[in-house]
Amino acid sequence: MKQKKLINLQLRLRNKFQKKGVKMSAPDTVFFSENTKIGRNVTIEPFVVIADNVSIGNNVKVLSFSHLEGVKIENNVNVGPYARLRPGTMLKSGSKVGNFVEIKKSIVGNRSKINHLSYVGDTIIGEKVNIGAGTITCNYDGIKKNKTIIDDGVFVGSNSSLVAPIKLEKKSIIGAGSVITKKVSKNSLAITRAKQIEKKNYKKKK
Repeated sequence: MKQKKLINLQLRLRNKFQKKGVKMSAPDTVFFSENTKIGRNVTIEPFVVIADNVSIGNNVKVLSFSHLEGVKIENNVNVGPYARLRPGTMLKSGSKVGNFVEIKKSIVGNRSKINHLSYVGDTIIGEKVNIGAGTITCNYDGIKKNKTIIDDGVFVGSNSSLVAPIKLEKKSIIGAGSVITKKVSKNSLAITRAKQIEKKNYKKKK
């Protein structure tokens, strides 16, 4: 009986959003909550789960295999595929969250991009920020969660670890492969790497 109620609920919600103009190529694979809010000209691809307390603005695309919960999405935003947006997340207008990105309790500013393979938690990201592939915010020290603040125009190179609490000031650049533990001043380049060593004509020991 309970299962039948859930099936009927999903049928009702899918019909409701289709009538409101939400584009779904495979509606049977999309799941909504009763408190889901969706604006105009929204596309939701197959195999998307929209859990409790999700608000989606206008001109938004949610690509396949994404999971959203407790999220506010403003206008002109792209999400996914394979994105996980956890409670307390806000995506501001023009932002983009790509594949295999997880965001928790964070704000992603206008026209900022986190395109792939990243974890962002307890973070405030400003406008026009680029977060490179493989970047993580190290927000948990084993006792408490700490904040990361990334100001407008910052560029974070791929495979970087940002150890919170930390602040990256405006238009700073983080070199790829860096572990950043201190504040980075505006218009600065911060880079932490071990020196590359190359041994010519090296032979393995037998």
